[in-house]
Amino acid sequence: MSMRRRWSWMDDVLPVVAVLMLTCLDMALLTIVKEVMSDGMGSIVYVIYHNALGTFILLPFFILHIIRKVDRPPLTFPILFRFFILGLFGISLFQVLWYLGVDYSSPTMASAIANLSPGITFLIAVFFRTEKIDIRNSSSVAKLLGTVMAISGTMVFTFYQGPEIFVKIPSPDSANKIFLSHPTSWVFGALVTLASITFGCIWVVLHAKTSREYPDQQTIVFFYCLFGTVQCVALSPFIERNRRAWVLQPGNAVIAVVLGAIYSTAIRNNVLTWCLRKKGPIFGAMFAPLSIVVAVIMGVMILGDSLYLGSVIGATIVAAGFYTLMWGQIKEKDKTLVVMNDNLDVSDKPGSSTDQTAHLLSSRNESEC
Repeated sequence: MSMRRRWSWMDDVLPVVAVLMLTCLDMALLTIVKEVMSDGMGSIVYVIYHNALGTFILLPFFILHIIRKVDRPPLTFPILFRFFILGLFGISLFQVLWYLGVDYSSPTMASAIANLSPGITFLIAVFFRTEKIDIRNSSSVAKLLGTVMAISGTMVFTFYQGPEIFVKIPSPDSANKIFLSHPTSWVFGALVTLASITFGCIWVVLHAKTSREYPDQQTIVFFYCLFGTVQCVALSPFIERNRRAWVLQPGNAVIAVVLGAIYSTAIRNNVLTWCLRKKGPIFGAMFAPLSIVVAVIMGVMILGDSLYLGSVIGATIVAAGFYTLMWGQIKEKDKTLVVMNDNLDVSDKPGSSTDQTAHLLSSRNESEC
């Protein structure tokens, strides 16, 4: 009986298959977008069209949600301003810089830097003093060590190219590329992608706090997409002044915009939410380093990229640092839950610390990316 429960198709196998498919689809879409931007589409153009179409897809569901849920929280000006800030960090800053970084570097580089998210969130939490570094605590040491490893791996990925270990058309001087030999555009793309990931982590912290204050996720998502799209449209004359760049050519450009909008709004969010409900918040993050492998394969097969030794070494260090940091987070959560369970025995006594421990847990949860 226990063996059947352990290998349940719906509870164990299907979530794994779903997350693996999402990882492959994420990298496939990013590879298509990279190819389209290489043909001349700007990052701001793709972000505006992609989010505008996504907002129109969400509109009928939002209207139906308003009609059916009459007891939803009221929309006040402070809440709407919070949605505006979410759109600023999540779309105007994160998405525009993210696709700009991919345009200058590659999906492989972007997927490697994306694995810095837990480490960046940890550093942000330390800066705002919601997280403390205690060298006597193994979980704290693991998070710090994992952050340092992930950052070091990203630096290797960015600055060290090394010889080509797999390429469709071998280069005669590939054996001599053993120093800091990445082009300037690659380094610039890495820095822009790193900035976008930082804004993305800030967005996650703000989104978690907003969700607790306004527990209506469908309303949050709609207004966040709406405000982010409007902000990008307002900024577009200063970023992309070429009118021809706004004309979508039939083919890959239209496919990238339509697939991106439909996949992000109708498929990815729902499937990922179902998986997290089945397996918990750590489950989805465990597969993040796999995106590097998928991005490498698609980059070589579709974009014709070369695979360099520096990329392999850097990606390996990033993945090791990611899992080290995740282990520290899991261990710290287990300790916090043990403390909460112990406090349940004295929760009826004056001066109980149950509320304080719960507040600590919620603040740590909101700081995770």
